[in-house]
Amino acid sequence: MPAETWFKDWFSSPYYHLLYQNRDDSEAFDFLKRLIDHLHPQPGSTMLDVACGKGRHSKALAEMGFDVTGIDISFPSIEEAKESENNSLHFYQHDMRLPFWINYFDYAFNFFTSFGYFKTRREHDNAIRTIAQSLKPNGIFVIDYLNVHHAENTLEKICSKEIDGIHFHVTKWFDEDHFYKQIQITDAITHSLKHLFTERVAKFSLGDFIDMLAYQHMQVQEVFGDYQLGNYDIQRSPRMIIVAKKV
Repeated sequence: MPAETWFKDWFSSPYYHLLYQNRDDSEAFDFLKRLIDHLHPQPGSTMLDVACGKGRHSKALAEMGFDVTGIDISFPSIEEAKESENNSLHFYQHDMRLPFWINYFDYAFNFFTSFGYFKTRREHDNAIRTIAQSLKPNGIFVIDYLNVHHAENTLEKICSKEIDGIHFHVTKWFDEDHFYKQIQITDAITHSLKHLFTERVAKFSLGDFIDMLAYQHMQVQEVFGDYQLGNYDIQRSPRMIIVAKKV
């Protein structure tokens, strides 16, 4: 699997959805509600969910009374998300590195480290540009990213699990620039190797994001360190949740 396309192949794989099928959604939705309560969007505000997957957060935002558009690079995920479309909920297969709608949205969101996957800094800059251009003047962008120092200190290097006759062996490591997660998928009975995927996420600091956002005329307003919207601490915070405004 080419390193530059791992995210496209892995996130469209049935093994990805099998491995993560039992993720606890309650924390995610509690965070979403807390974030919306904090931001106070006007009813009917237009919102872009970047890297929306199957649309679980887009659906929740639409149920809160907003006009939501979700985009994702995975065709299978968008096909499933489209089954839930209605007048205030729309989904498109789209690569975030390429331009999307211009000056259309009041808010844009990128949840749960759905960024940092690309091979070059220019590609990441292109993705930030897409998001910035999609926002109206004074529009708000929220990106929820891992906190590098905390991730380094709490990394679980090896774990294994078996789901529906499929054995997943997960190995994690990092170097100076990236975090890696290799997922080895074997048949639990025959032990034959079915697939091997390697996730790669860039080590972006708060300073990196400030620079990338400023280059696209976006100014950081607030930074939170967890899903309870607590203060950001560079060493202790599990997350880095950045709120930026288009200026």
